[in-house]
Amino acid sequence: MRIFATDLSDVFIIEMKAFSDERGFIKELWNAPRYLNYGLGVPSVQTNFSRSRKGVLRGLHYQEPHGQGKLVTVLAGEVFDVAVDIRQGSPSFGKWTGTVLSGDNHRQLWIPPGFAHGFAVLSDSADVLYQCTAPYDPRSEHAIRWNDPAIGIDWRLRDPILAPKDQAAPLLGEARVLPPYYPLPPLIVSGSGTVDSGRG
Repeated sequence: MRIFATDLSDVFIIEMKAFSDERGFIKELWNAPRYLNYGLGVPSVQTNFSRSRKGVLRGLHYQEPHGQGKLVTVLAGEVFDVAVDIRQGSPSFGKWTGTVLSGDNHRQLWIPPGFAHGFAVLSDSADVLYQCTAPYDPRSEHAIRWNDPAIGIDWRLRDPILAPKDQAAPLLGEARVLPPYYPLPPLIVSGSGTVDSGRG
């Protein structure tokens, strides 16, 4: 297991170790002591699963209060997974980072509370697993417009398929409820710049 920095100081790519032979492979999606050793000690209290077809874009979603950290894993298919810092007062407020997650590249994206999250499906379909640090609370659910020009995400697809609530989400500058900024403890990082991450 290795952890890589992204363009946002609190968002990390985790490269899982897969054990392969002629039958296929096996890998750990979560190991509490191992992740705690790297600084990812917040427990997962809810696990969500989604299946989406090509061109679907889900996001940008967040909870406030009761913010959710998310460890995102793609079990099958390929997505472009994105995190946006929306913490009021953060040095990187309004900045985004993204990376390709797939069933074959054995990577996860760690998105702490205070960030909006979304993904675009690049393959024919994609199965996505989210391990969340807080339960879903419909009263705390919010969204930011996926194509907010002030954020400027390159989603790597045209004419995305969106839910009505995502189409109607406010721009970041219009959001009524945003999480506060507070410094997060550093993680033990194995490297940076060696995985597909960022705005390209």
